Amino acid sequence: MYAIDINCDLGETPGNQPNQIDEALLDLVSSANIACGFHAGDAMRMEITIAAALKRGVAIGAHPGLDDKANFGRIPHPISPREAYQLVLYQMGALSGFVQVAGGKMQHVKLHGALYNMVAQDRLLSEAVVQAIVDFNPALKLYALAGSTTVDVAKEHGLRVVQEGFADRRYESDGTLVSRQDPMALITDRIEAVQQSILMVKKQGVQSIDKIWVSRDIETICIHGDGEHALSFAQDLTTHLLKENIFISAPIV
Repeated sequence: MYAIDINCDLGETPGNQPNQIDEALLDLVSSANIACGFHAGDAMRMEITIAAALKRGVAIGAHPGLDDKANFGRIPHPISPREAYQLVLYQMGALSGFVQVAGGKMQHVKLHGALYNMVAQDRLLSEAVVQAIVDFNPALKLYALAGSTTVDVAKEHGLRVVQEGFADRRYESDGTLVSRQDPMALITDRIEAVQQSILMVKKQGVQSIDKIWVSRDIETICIHGDGEHALSFAQDLTTHLLKENIFISAPIV
């Protein structure tokens, strides 16, 4: 029997109406990374998504991104370590307020998009983000790219880090994600994405685009909630994981 956390980026649409796809995804995943209004979402969507996650017992995390809704936070642009600190602190505070009022508890932080990748490869940015979390609430977990600089920095600061793999992303031979500007970045074949997820759990690693095996200690797998077939893929993935005796559960420690 194996166990893995399945996390999903949610709350990325604006407005005050229930999002049926988000709600259905929350029935399948164990952790929710909720957009904090910068790259996507807004105050109303935060409140709705938090309530839906709490109803299902799904672990809640802040999902801070670059302040760039026009590009969904997926286009990198230079920021200083101080700006990274401010971006993350501001967005954690926003989500935490709604979680507290709803009677829940924020469990983790996971960066979004370009900010996630920039921080994963830059020690100074990693130190700024980790410091923001430590200053805000050192009991929070940080979800970070498995094997990245962010993982090392978080451990050095005594922060609990949950190492992450991606079901639908391809990897370079150094373990970084293939850039979204590359047409090979996304895995669109559902069978391939499921097989990669199973290997992450059972073999603790991924195969890069140039067929090199990259060993990684993967504790959580990310699926995306914004794709056209996000829900049906999540259903397929969870079904196949259970068939492989892989139990889905949020990180406890």
